[in-house]
Amino acid sequence: VQLQASGGGFVQAGGSLTLSCTASGFILDYNAIAWFRQAPGKEREGISCISSGGGSTFYAPSVKGRFTISRDNAKSTVYLRMNSLKPEDTAVYYCAASRSDYGTGVPIWHIFGSWGQGTLVTVSS
Repeated sequence: VQLQASGGGFVQAGGSLTLSCTASGFILDYNAIAWFRQAPGKEREGISCISSGGGSTFYAPSVKGRFTISRDNAKSTVYLRMNSLKPEDTAVYYCAASRSDYGTGVPIWHIFGSWGQGTLVTVSS
């Protein structure tokens, strides 16, 4: 059971990318999904989360107003639209799932799992 993040690439500052998260081995429709990122030499950080039905979302201050999380349960896919990208957004991005749904407030990041291979986003200045 793993999630797969895709859609990363190289982009100039100010540009946009859309990441996708899909699952193998289970249907992610019933799970809260979170996006994390890990920059070189830094700890992994949770940046966004969406509830199973898509009605509740969370954004870390570092990405709020620039990133948008969404999901299409018919396609069993969660997206992260990233606009106005900055060099400090350079990182490997991962998605993860939680059996406990997300409600409000800061997500409990450590309950997310089923990590898969991340996707590298590189933003040049």
